[in-house]
Amino acid sequence: MNSNVASSDGQRATILVVDDTVQNIDVLTGMLDSCYKVKAAINGLRALEIARTAPAPDLILLDIMMPNIDGLEVCRRLKTDTRTRNIPVIFITAMNEAEDEARGFEAGAVDYITKPFRALTVLARVSTHLALANQNKELERQVRERTAELRETRIDVIRCLGKAAEFKDDNTGLHVVRMSHYARILALEVGMTETEADLIFDAAPMHDVGKIGIPDSILKKPGKLSSDEWLVMQKHVEIGAEILSGRPSELLDMARTMALTHHERWDGSGYPKGLAGEDIPLPGRILALADVFDALCSARSYKRAWPVEDAIRKIRLGSGTHFDPRLVDLLDKVRDQFNAVRMQYQEL
Repeated sequence: MNSNVASSDGQRATILVVDDTVQNIDVLTGMLDSCYKVKAAINGLRALEIARTAPAPDLILLDIMMPNIDGLEVCRRLKTDTRTRNIPVIFITAMNEAEDEARGFEAGAVDYITKPFRALTVLARVSTHLALANQNKELERQVRERTAELRETRIDVIRCLGKAAEFKDDNTGLHVVRMSHYARILALEVGMTETEADLIFDAAPMHDVGKIGIPDSILKKPGKLSSDEWLVMQKHVEIGAEILSGRPSELLDMARTMALTHHERWDGSGYPKGLAGEDIPLPGRILALADVFDALCSARSYKRAWPVEDAIRKIRLGSGTHFDPRLVDLLDKVRDQFNAVRMQYQEL
């Protein structure tokens, strides 16, 4: 029987043998070292130290009856530590009472080997549980990979819908790309975590999806809108929020918040609800600034692209009225990052 099972990286697997009796360690090492790399510990504390040091062992053979902390407690600590909880533990013991076995399985062990040791039994049990552990690792890898693929697909769909709304408004799809990057940069600078900033980045392309529901006669009107037309135009935020409503989703919830609040103003003069100050959700305040910055710095059929300094100066004039003053104050710090985004995603 070929008992040599490699670790998940293709190398010889490492077995940690833990026993307070040196003779037992010697016996088990003699059985295992032709097939595996073997490490040893003569007490529970040393075993925990070795297990938590990279590279971690692939499997642990653990004596139950040890001084200070016994094998049951060592196993419990291994299973509550994220660094070691997936390492299979096989107890080695002279005890064979059903109650003792039950306590071991409750602590997290996967199997038992009783003393005196038989080489065929030890090698078979070790080989079996290493193979199972490798299968579990591969399944987890496949799940992570598939989850990442699904997330990317979902985000691609959201970006495509966001671009569709922009094209309807005579913008290019690059507007939502740049604006999303600006929003992420501001989110990080204002103190949000990477995860929170990434969520804003992923949701931002949907902020104007409600424009799909606005008639072209209003959306593309070359002149100034009438009062009635302007009221219709304002409805795009609520249409967008409605489009993004439905099943609970962190991403869609963020997109809905941003769609509904990015036209609110710091002084309460915005729409649709006239929210003011910090009553406006922070993602909406961030998007308001990022959206206007890109609009000012982009060329359109009716205007030239503004230089960055002019755009920043214009936004500063709106500090405390249109924009959150704290975000406006960050513009000098993020200027170079904004410029890098503009250069990478400039219009052709």
